[in-house]
Amino acid sequence: MSAQQLVLRQRAELIQTLCSSGSSESLESVLDLLLATGVLVWEDYQTARVPCRTLYSNVRELLDLVYTKGEEACALLLASIRQVLPEVQRAGLCFGHCDSDLEQSRKKPDSVAQIFLSERPGLVERLRDCIDGALQALLEVGSFTVCDCDEVQLRVHTPSQRARRLLDLVSSKGEPAAQVLLQYIQREEKPHSLTNQEEWKPPTVCLQYQKKLRSSVSAQSHILSTYDGTCSLSLDDIYTEGDVELAHGCTEAQRALGLEDIVGMVGTLNEHADTVMVSGEAGSGKSTLLQRIHLQWAKGVALQGFQLLFPFSCRRLNSEQRELSLKELLFLHCCWPDQDQDLLFRFILDHPHLILFTLDGLDELKQSFSDERRHCSPTQSAPVHTLLFNLLQGTLMKGVRKVVTSRPEAVSPALKRYLSKEVLLKGFSPDGIDAFVRKHHRDPTVATRVLQSLKSNSTLLGLCHKPVFCWIVSKCYKELLGCGGGSPQTITDVYLMVLQHFFQRYQTQNRSLGDAWLHNHLETIHHLGQLALEGIETSCYVFSGTELERGGVTEEDISMGFLIHSKDLSSMSCKHYEFLHVTMQCFFAAVYIVVNNNNAFTISKLFWPQERQQPDLTTACLRPCWASTGQQEGISEATVKADIPNLQITATFVSGLLSQRHSGLMLQCCPSPSLDRKYRQVFKCLSRSMHKHFKSIPRPVDGEKKSMHAMPSFVWLIKCIYEMQERKIARETMAKLEVEHLKLTYCNIGPVECTALAYVLQHLKSPVGLQLDYNSVGDVGVEQLLPCLHVCGSLYLRNNNISDEGIRKLIEKGIQCESFQKIASAHCLLKMVIKADQPITVNLTVSLNPCKRLGNNNITEEGAKQLAEGLKFNHSLQFLGLWGNKIGDVGADAIAKALENSKTLVWLSLVENGVGSAGARALAQVIKKSKTLKEMWLTKNCITKTGIEYLIQALKSNSSVEAVWYVNNSDDQIINICIFFSVQIIMVLLNTCVHVISVRIRPVSKLCVNSTDCFLCQVER
Repeated sequence: MSAQQLVLRQRAELIQTLCSSGSSESLESVLDLLLATGVLVWEDYQTARVPCRTLYSNVRELLDLVYTKGEEACALLLASIRQVLPEVQRAGLCFGHCDSDLEQSRKKPDSVAQIFLSERPGLVERLRDCIDGALQALLEVGSFTVCDCDEVQLRVHTPSQRARRLLDLVSSKGEPAAQVLLQYIQREEKPHSLTNQEEWKPPTVCLQYQKKLRSSVSAQSHILSTYDGTCSLSLDDIYTEGDVELAHGCTEAQRALGLEDIVGMVGTLNEHADTVMVSGEAGSGKSTLLQRIHLQWAKGVALQGFQLLFPFSCRRLNSEQRELSLKELLFLHCCWPDQDQDLLFRFILDHPHLILFTLDGLDELKQSFSDERRHCSPTQSAPVHTLLFNLLQGTLMKGVRKVVTSRPEAVSPALKRYLSKEVLLKGFSPDGIDAFVRKHHRDPTVATRVLQSLKSNSTLLGLCHKPVFCWIVSKCYKELLGCGGGSPQTITDVYLMVLQHFFQRYQTQNRSLGDAWLHNHLETIHHLGQLALEGIETSCYVFSGTELERGGVTEEDISMGFLIHSKDLSSMSCKHYEFLHVTMQCFFAAVYIVVNNNNAFTISKLFWPQERQQPDLTTACLRPCWASTGQQEGISEATVKADIPNLQITATFVSGLLSQRHSGLMLQCCPSPSLDRKYRQVFKCLSRSMHKHFKSIPRPVDGEKKSMHAMPSFVWLIKCIYEMQERKIARETMAKLEVEHLKLTYCNIGPVECTALAYVLQHLKSPVGLQLDYNSVGDVGVEQLLPCLHVCGSLYLRNNNISDEGIRKLIEKGIQCESFQKIASAHCLLKMVIKADQPITVNLTVSLNPCKRLGNNNITEEGAKQLAEGLKFNHSLQFLGLWGNKIGDVGADAIAKALENSKTLVWLSLVENGVGSAGARALAQVIKKSKTLKEMWLTKNCITKTGIEYLIQALKSNSSVEAVWYVNNSDDQIINICIFFSVQIIMVLLNTCVHVISVRIRPVSKLCVNSTDCFLCQVER
């Protein structure tokens, strides 16, 4: 297909791709290349970038201009787009045979003005980091006025846009000004420029400040405080990598990420944004990951592309009441320079790509993200949150890389528009738990005993998926090993265990705490609980000595170890404290709510915000909470939103503390009537909230199943019910749920949530389809789901890091459950045996039928062999998909031999499995012998033309097969082949083409629905 045809047919896709980021940067870069190659003259360039016109209109104008200029111009346009756009953005576009060399197409300049056109892309790249110096050089010789400089330096423009404006203005000034600019560029060229000069080095003042900054960051990062608040461990000694993945929707979402990958360009979705979001639940290790990044940079072993790293903590910034400029924010809150502040700050402004900012705990900031107030001046003062929000948007300091941590619920759609990418921190894998425990306990015997205890209690092992729980369990190993048959089952159990551990540590002469241990420390509970609750109400997580004194917190309370010094804010004259972890603060608040009879913060007000989705209603229902602490006035709606996640955690703990299993402990501190009243309140709140969810389920469309797409708050309510360990609530709740399909995709479901789901869902009256795609279930979570498998008609587990062990357990349990008929779980490392004649559809991919999905895990050839053994005895299998695995030729051969005599197989997918021509030869036998097979997918494999010949020969002998697909996206050259008339033409094509990239093979009897696009159909005609 010609370049002109490609531009015409892909017009809508090209427009959407060039406009998808919302920035004109891609369009302007393409225009630069077209100017340099002579496709566009200056008048065309101006026509395609009218400032007052929308971006979409400018792109349409460019496509129209180029199309009218002919085939060569269109080829250069496609080559320019391919060069400018990152791979993820140009995915799906076809560039055909457009191999035009942009460098050779550039015209040789015969004047300085011509140099500005032919070398425009390179000049923009070189000028973007030295605009101020170039302007100064032009001012000194009188080529520019101050007004000219102001026109170039508009802060609303990106560095690249300023460079283009500078080139345009210089061109209008004539040859003398152009000569001055070129001479300046030659003096200031960086290592990445076209000339070979000595390696560029930052100025001395920057190197001196870098040394001091590294020392400061290292001092803050190399020690990790443990949960007793006194002992410290080296971060290098204790740090254990968790599971870190790119957010779903990225083509590289399944690969493991290192520190360089997190900060770098891997997985970038928005090329023009600079902010990387690291999101994870409370206790998933976000702050520790950021601390690791800081330490590796300070030691000089990672991220050395950044000259300066500025770490910020939202907890600390919450206490900053003054308005600050960007300069003051950097130097006051990170590291104060010893000299030449202005020169150093100028270096930062001029070299944003050499600077890294980190911002820990965006969800703890009192204000929610907003892009309504723009602030683009680095020298003017503004509220701290305004500076932060404009940094994240790129309005301020465009080009600086920002790495931000937050809980997922704080990452609003408004903020996502400004993210380069989102990274998910999913906690520890089973291997990570093992590694952490062994690092924490230097005595191998103790470590082995702790791990054995965890493995014998799958519920507790699921809790340790979160690093904060794993740390608590490791710290409280004596209580864990001595608990006998009463080992922790819920999150509340774990925190009661750590509470007991701290009180026991404080006990003198190693005396036992006794059964009344909570009552004996009730005064400390009251002091710390009231402080914790008031902090959650006001989004306060750091407390001054004055606030502790006002709340009655004594030195004895502090010495218990639940509060630790806040290093960022403490000084010799004023100490600040914070709870060991935000979840510990929530736990103390929950205990205070349960044991305090006079607490104005009622149970209903604790649960009530979750029933209101509108901000105004949320504000109204939470206002009584602030009224009780005298802080009703001045609390913004943004603050209310920031508090809800911690209120949810607190409510979860309240539910657990009111469980019957803890009634004896709570009765020591609170009268029975009061406990009964609070228990009934929680019961009522949970029932009402669940009932509201069920009432919101829409009526099903005729012919479709009634389904419910659960919101994250539904998962929280399920966890509350589990914490109470009250089956009556679970039964009554599930009795009201009348759906056939329950969808819980993208709900951050991990092993902890799986335990709660199984506890509640097992009381369903009739089987449902349970969809858990795109979560973090893992093998441990699969084991937790087994108790509810008998009420699951189908189970969907795509993209959940499930290995062969998890799938094996599912199958073993599933074949015992009469109603369980289908598993959908892509990319699994699978070894299982399917019993003869069991009516189970095993589908390990994303198939065309949305009801049959199982993808994105890691099946190897061994798993394929085991699967094949089971398939030999199964006579009902219709759909089998192994998309995105690693079975190779050996696995394909085993699967083919198991299926070649199948009388039921309709659809088979081995997409992206490393299958070569040997595997294709085996699969050809399935095509040849099967009487029921309709479609086979072999996309993204390694099949050569020899393998395709095997498939074609097999199709000649079986006309019932409708389609065999083979698409290899490793090359931009695409040829679509449909077999209609003669196989011989295919053979001629295979013998004359080096790369056959896209093949759809169909038998002679089938009609072509894409005849206008089919290369072979055109050949036949």
